[in-house]
Amino acid sequence: MTDAAMPEKLEGIVKMFKSLPRNMRLQALLEYSRKLPELPAEYRDHPERMEQVPECVSPFFLATEVEDGHVRMYFDVPAEAPTVRGFAGILTEGLRGESPQHVLNVPDTFYFDMGLQELITPNRLNGMHAILRRLKNQVQAHA
Repeated sequence: MTDAAMPEKLEGIVKMFKSLPRNMRLQALLEYSRKLPELPAEYRDHPERMEQVPECVSPFFLATEVEDGHVRMYFDVPAEAPTVRGFAGILTEGLRGESPQHVLNVPDTFYFDMGLQELITPNRLNGMHAILRRLKNQVQAHA
């Protein structure tokens, strides 16, 4: 990792967003919403295994697993919430396979470095903060 607090993949995403003009950042966020993987059957068929993030304006559910020292995360976000879904896609892409400690070290407001506050309403930003906090809480519980 080039930055002690940010996993390399996530740092690369942050730098890419930071370098884009505002209108392109929104397009990139929407692209990440399309990259979010489908839920595996164990969560799709048993939504009670996922934790809701009630601070989100949109219905948002997450689950994490830690196996062999690597974090896996799963998100259930409706297609009708593309910005929050995009944030979930960024987390998936940037943190998939990282160690629990690397996930726990992610700055709580890393998305400000991406310029998302210029695109997203304060309510959605609060939801993103809550998503990251719950994700870290789950990882901490597994670690």
